[in-house]
Amino acid sequence: MKILLIGEYSRFHNSLKEGLISLGHTATIVGTGDAFKKYPVDISIVPTWSTSNGLMTKIKNLVYTLTKLDFAAVEIGYRFWKHREQMKGYDVVQFINSWSIRTTIAKEKKCIAFLEKHNKALFLSACGTDTPWIESLLNDTQLPYHMLTPYLRNASLKNYYSPALKYVTPKYKTLYTYLEEKVRAIIPTDIDYYIALRDHKKATTLIPTPINIGRLDFKVAPIQSKIVIFHGINKSNYLKKGNDIFEEALRVVQEKYASQIEVITVESLPYTDYMKAYDEAHILLDQVYSHDQGYNALEAMAKGKVVFTGAGTYFMEHYQLEHIVAINATPDSAQIAEELEKLITHPERIQEIAGNARAFVEKYHDHKMIAQKYLDIWTKES
Repeated sequence: MKILLIGEYSRFHNSLKEGLISLGHTATIVGTGDAFKKYPVDISIVPTWSTSNGLMTKIKNLVYTLTKLDFAAVEIGYRFWKHREQMKGYDVVQFINSWSIRTTIAKEKKCIAFLEKHNKALFLSACGTDTPWIESLLNDTQLPYHMLTPYLRNASLKNYYSPALKYVTPKYKTLYTYLEEKVRAIIPTDIDYYIALRDHKKATTLIPTPINIGRLDFKVAPIQSKIVIFHGINKSNYLKKGNDIFEEALRVVQEKYASQIEVITVESLPYTDYMKAYDEAHILLDQVYSHDQGYNALEAMAKGKVVFTGAGTYFMEHYQLEHIVAINATPDSAQIAEELEKLITHPERIQEIAGNARAFVEKYHDHKMIAQKYLDIWTKES
């Protein structure tokens, strides 16, 4: 098959592409590289004119403030349209979310219509922020916590959460409906998104996130004088990931176990730098509001790190796990500090959990196996 993958988050489409290629198929990624993370893409639509220097950025921001017109989005649309002849004749086009090109809404619809006209079948992945997930969280009464919990407790955070809340504004809801009507199926990638879509007529079964395990060496760093705890912060997602709660927990254990631990904190690193930054860590702090693992957590688990992430009841029951593969992190700094203390005082558990984590990723997230699951759905629904 010939597959066109539109957009990129956290290396998801790159790993899927690698799996597809290993199975003898052709895959092409179109996107911007996900901002500062700079993931590889085959057809780049990254804006360059509107962000070429500090002056252009200031002008872009001023125009947006006054008119709500985003020069970067306009430029992305121009670059996509410039490359449109390279986006014809595919068996499958998969969008990473409803606004995966990242241009203006009108141009986004025009691009989607072009892709529908010149290719065989469209599909939508549910692997990040999008309309049905945000609607589900705003109306949820069952989950104990989720990404919007801070906002629901403190309405003054509305501006901070605007990148997520925009998906339930009229124009983005209209865009979602527009794409939803054109795709053959919507494919959730983890438990958080599956819960939101489980009653949707076009939603498939959950297909876990693909991880190219072959490019990730399993290595549990030897514990010498100190246990190394890694805390990676994406400034734009600071509250959404619960980095403030992790920092509170770290203050507790640093005060109590200063001579036994080392804490490494980094901010908004490109993907390749981020991967190198935690190589020697034993523990990685990922996020507190999820009920499954995202891409960063899964890669760290594959590399032999004990990861604090979504790994509670929903996750354990879905995969029918009997062994701990990650530490369930909740929005409670005392709970996180307690779990850190257990590892600090019983470091032998690090090797055990790291081994479980690698085995879990190998069993459920291998990129070749996941690519085949996508091929099965694409073939069935086309």
